[in-house]
Amino acid sequence: MFGKLTWDAIPTHDPIVVVTLIGIVLGGAALLGAITYFKKWGVLWRDWFTSVDHKRIGIMYIVVAIVMLIRGFADALMMRAQLAAAGPGSEGFLPPEHYDQIFTAHGVIMIFFVATPFVVGLMNVVVPLQIGARDMAYPFLNAFSFWIFVVGAVLVMLSLGVGEFAQTGWVAYPPLSGIEYSPGVGVDYYIWALQASGLGTLLTGVNLFVTILKMRAPGMSLMKMPVFTWTSFVTCAIIIAAFPILTVALGALTLDRYLDFNFYTNTLGGNPMMYVNLVWAWGHPEVYILVLPAFGIFSEVTATFARKKLFGYKSMVGATIAIGLLSFVVWLHHFFTMGSGASVNAFFGIMTMIIAVPTGVKIFTWLFTMYRGRVEFSVPMMWTIAFLVTFTIGGMTGVLLAIPGADFVLHNSLFLIAHFHNTIIGGALFGYFAGFYFWFPKMFGFKLNERLGRYSFWCWVIGFYLAFMPLYMLGFMGMTRRLNQYDNPAWQPYLYVAFVGALFVLAGIGFMLLQLYVSFRDRNKNLDVTGDPWDARTLEWATSSPPAFYNFAVTPVVDDLDAFHAAKERGLPPPPKHYEPIHMPRNTGVPLIVNGFLLVMCFALIWHIWWLAAGSFAATIITFIVRSYNDDVDYYVQPDEIERIENAHHQAALAQKG
Repeated sequence: MFGKLTWDAIPTHDPIVVVTLIGIVLGGAALLGAITYFKKWGVLWRDWFTSVDHKRIGIMYIVVAIVMLIRGFADALMMRAQLAAAGPGSEGFLPPEHYDQIFTAHGVIMIFFVATPFVVGLMNVVVPLQIGARDMAYPFLNAFSFWIFVVGAVLVMLSLGVGEFAQTGWVAYPPLSGIEYSPGVGVDYYIWALQASGLGTLLTGVNLFVTILKMRAPGMSLMKMPVFTWTSFVTCAIIIAAFPILTVALGALTLDRYLDFNFYTNTLGGNPMMYVNLVWAWGHPEVYILVLPAFGIFSEVTATFARKKLFGYKSMVGATIAIGLLSFVVWLHHFFTMGSGASVNAFFGIMTMIIAVPTGVKIFTWLFTMYRGRVEFSVPMMWTIAFLVTFTIGGMTGVLLAIPGADFVLHNSLFLIAHFHNTIIGGALFGYFAGFYFWFPKMFGFKLNERLGRYSFWCWVIGFYLAFMPLYMLGFMGMTRRLNQYDNPAWQPYLYVAFVGALFVLAGIGFMLLQLYVSFRDRNKNLDVTGDPWDARTLEWATSSPPAFYNFAVTPVVDDLDAFHAAKERGLPPPPKHYEPIHMPRNTGVPLIVNGFLLVMCFALIWHIWWLAAGSFAATIITFIVRSYNDDVDYYVQPDEIERIENAHHQAALAQKG
């Protein structure tokens, strides 16, 4: 009746997992108790869980990303501790099968459940505000996309306490991920978690793409869009083209495991390299899905805190489009050693070097923007400067790996691991932190504590360099990736330094969480209700902080690239004497309910509980059908309510100025 699911699925034999589960249960119980004690369930359901407001959905994406960052970093800390301890004559404290699950979960969580939701959350919050839209093109779809992403995150977390996670590495190459070598449920957790989160990302990409194309403010041509909107637009185009490839690759792996197909076996015409090709045909564009929006953030931050217009706007847009196109013709550099031949390797090596050119254009654009500017070294600007140094190092090591001969030496070594983290942490994650600090007052109406932000920044940067620079050296010394123990004493000092670096990053995360707590506690001292918190010269309209649920009482009109800045210089127009009704979507709990059924369905498919899978799938379809007969999904905000909200914001702004 319950398929593969038995009491043995709960790993009571592993003390690390047991202690972790106890901590999660106690922490969860404390959180639920606090919500109940302070009577916040109604607020959560009404204002958050059922919301279709793009700003609230974006904030929830970021919250989930931060939670998963803590989980993913805990895995990283255990890996660093294991490698520091498991030198000659020692096996460390993690058994091999547990270590394999940890490094697989770490990669999956950091890519799919930290980086992706963080950037999607920022795009959700900012893009409609930058283009003068009141919401996304498809608000219901936006909520559905978020909750199906949460399904994937919950499945990954469930694997910690019920069953196991994959032991294959984060890309799950066959035949290791096939049923013969991974007969347990770990790979099935991997498949369904990635399919759920991937579908959510794809739908969000479609939603944002249509929003940017069809919902820009009057007068805003493509070449008057802010740079962050441009990078988001190109990112969404990459998402639409790349994520179906991942869906197909994982779908074929599912058929291999569940129905004995032979797409990726060496029998009956299958080929494991087909999976590798498909995964990296998605995987390298995915790198730019993560990095391009960060480039847009750095453009906004640099122009704002240098007190100058962005240097070379057209060059920045052209470089963004070039990177988006070239991202699809470099994937084979991930497996130069597969034996494709000199001609194929030479083509992909050259294309990889060429993609560094538009990236270099961006670097010089930011440097020239800062040149002769009045640079203010705020926390977002500090993250930007750290990125410029760190990402440049990562880019140079990437060009080195683009040489097939060098890649033959360094492939599968820790040099590769250092390069990858150099670009994703130094490029993407530093950018998300810069955007989070930069737009936090716009999202919540108060500023983050600057002093604790600086502490967090320095711990992160010092920790990053201590953790990953030694890995470059270890790669040259011959240490391969995914080792859980080793017998070369020359490697151990470098791994000690890497572990110390991980402790610094831990302190950085701690300061970040402390900063959020202190800033929330002292929020009344740091209110920002007057509009754009940083006096940004980019297109962020004169909305309150945080904006009303309808964003704009009057749709803005664009007559210049930096329209809001120009309007402030000549004086913002007075508020209108009469407001027109605003058409808005109603909140709905259907996306949450539907994805609750989908979560049950995925769990049942993982454990082969066929009756439960069929029942939950039927419930999903029925819920959609019932919802389709509900005509009461939209409403009009009446002028008197708009006037009341706008007057309240105006009075709050006057009180803050006083």
